[in-house]
Amino acid sequence: MPDQNTTSTRRLTGTKIGLVTSAKRDKTRTIAVEYQKVHAKYGKRLRRQAKYHVHDEDNQSRLGDRVEIAECRPLSKTKSWRLIRVVVKAPDEVAQIAD
Repeated sequence: MPDQNTTSTRRLTGTKIGLVTSAKRDKTRTIAVEYQKVHAKYGKRLRRQAKYHVHDEDNQSRLGDRVEIAECRPLSKTKSWRLIRVVVKAPDEVAQIAD
């Protein structure tokens, strides 16, 4: 018989790590995720970035932080990602410039 105290843990799929580029809205952050793409004809690597709107329930991230995000159900018209954790905090100088 299974133990009543066990908690089910969902496996996170589709996680990405990016940089917080905007922290102006309440409970919403804009994250820039950089990736490399190979040009089809010339084979050169191109640097690209994608921006995601992320739900941050506790407003724990701030401008310049490196964060991990995961896909979730649509929370609004543009938000389909949620904040998992702050990987690296930004220096205090960056946060003061933003304020």
